[in-house]
Amino acid sequence: MNTLELLRADRVLTVVRAPEISDARDLCAALVAGGIHVVELTYTTPDLPRHLDRAASTAAETGAVVGAGTVQTADQATQAINAGAQFLVTPGQGPEAAGVAEAARAAGIPVVLGAFTPSEVMTALALGSTAVKIFPAHHLGPKYFKDLNGPFPGVPLIPSGGVNATNAHDFLTAGALAVSAGTDVVSPADVAAANWESITAKAKTFCAAL
Repeated sequence: MNTLELLRADRVLTVVRAPEISDARDLCAALVAGGIHVVELTYTTPDLPRHLDRAASTAAETGAVVGAGTVQTADQATQAINAGAQFLVTPGQGPEAAGVAEAARAAGIPVVLGAFTPSEVMTALALGSTAVKIFPAHHLGPKYFKDLNGPFPGVPLIPSGGVNATNAHDFLTAGALAVSAGTDVVSPADVAAANWESITAKAKTFCAAL
């Protein structure tokens, strides 16, 4: 399955925001053991390309599909792709959003551009976004996704920010393609301490709530 098909099947990806990652391979293995296969490592983590390379080079072992998040420039996009990223995600649409999308297109991988308003969704689609991340989703809640499905039927939308085991199912019911799990599954403290059993348990709990 390609990344979009996997997201449609799993209905979840996880975003890792941590000041350090002790071992990206073990992190991915822990998430997959909990039922989450699509993993977004972000540029808010120092030395991201090294972690991407470690996760991507061991993906055949872990079964994870690993991409780069918080991508804001074309240079970051190229750097992430060279490190093995299988998809790119942006927090919004800055001045280099088109360059990020073009880098992903040239590499043949999906790009998920961030948006919040209907106008931004339209711009993301015009730039070739494979799916659109709605961030921060918790401010308007699941009902907003029902509203967006009116003018954008069939557009793959992914809520991010404030999504947890309590509200994730509501976002899916409202029409989201998949949800983005953050610290509810992958806390920075667990990642830094290599507390893989805790991450697997939290991933299982999150997936069960879907």
